[in-house]
Amino acid sequence: MMPPADPFLEPKPQAASGSSDGWAWMVIFTDLISLMLTFFVLLFSMSNLQLDRWENLIDVLSRTLSPNYQRVEHVVSTRYNVGAFSRERAINLDYLAAVLGESASQNAVLARAELVRREDRLLIVFPGDILFPPDGAVLSDPARQALFVLGGVLRNVGNQIGVNGHADPRPLTSSGSYESNWELSLARAVAVANLLKRVGYQKDIPAYGYADSRYAELPDLPRAERMSLARRVDIVVFPTVGE
Repeated sequence: MMPPADPFLEPKPQAASGSSDGWAWMVIFTDLISLMLTFFVLLFSMSNLQLDRWENLIDVLSRTLSPNYQRVEHVVSTRYNVGAFSRERAINLDYLAAVLGESASQNAVLARAELVRREDRLLIVFPGDILFPPDGAVLSDPARQALFVLGGVLRNVGNQIGVNGHADPRPLTSSGSYESNWELSLARAVAVANLLKRVGYQKDIPAYGYADSRYAELPDLPRAERMSLARRVDIVVFPTVGE
């Protein structure tokens, strides 16, 4: 009679070689995580993208998928950039007035212009008769030569420049090209501004037409001189840098 089998000595059944039943849940779990991640990215793409939030998301995902990931912080090595060193500076108006006065002495038209130093600006005043024909806004040849010389100086400064056109109180003739002194004064200011731009001044030049609105501010002069000054064109140089 055979003795009863010892349960501790009986060989235990072995799993079949290559069986992956113990790891099947990992496949399902990985698919679930992938689907959740895809759904999250889809929701995020439908929202308004904000750069800082996107960078934080990339940082979190990188840390999760790669524990050894280290975020590199870019440290600014200097407080200034290239633009800070290349920015133009405005020239002192007193120095500019001295340079313009020396240039004016070499040109007959510029010699008739006046340099007026105000507290907050420098005015280069051209009586209208030395630049334009009566009731017209086309620069004469001597005026073009004078403004070419003047523009050669102004194109080297960083100051903001503007041009103001004026007119006398007399009504325009019906045969002229302009219907009012407002249009004529503005057209003359634009003509001067355009020539200065063509000479080489790089920044925008605002142009304004005042017609005869400032006629009463003129000094008490003989009528002919006062009327000529009323048709003046002012080139205004400001102490600040132009945009």
